[in-house]
Amino acid sequence: MNDVIREWLQKAEADLLTAGRELQVTEMPNYDAVCFHAQQCIEKLMKAVLISQNQLPPRTHDLVRLDELVRRVVPEWSWPISDLRLLDRAAVDYRYPGEAADSEQAQEVFAVAVALRARLAELF
Repeated sequence: MNDVIREWLQKAEADLLTAGRELQVTEMPNYDAVCFHAQQCIEKLMKAVLISQNQLPPRTHDLVRLDELVRRVVPEWSWPISDLRLLDRAAVDYRYPGEAADSEQAQEVFAVAVALRARLAELF
């Protein structure tokens, strides 16, 4: 594994750790941040997979698009699109005024990210 991929993986892990820590906060937890960092973890992991397959990842945050690209270079890759859309919506919708994640939503998004991270780790 080269240094570029290693750095993508470290940044992805940092995002997931941040999301997990925020879930543990008892005073004024930021559930929106949990959702954002969970999505960011998966985005970075998917881009690392592409780089490991000698593909230049596009400048996008769209996990569905990244999933399509991963499937092209790793034919055995498969993950429910509904989970990817959940992560994308959670990262975008809760970033701005008018929407806010609650504890249950943040926990669901985090759980999806943890499961997806484990599956993506199998590709390295």
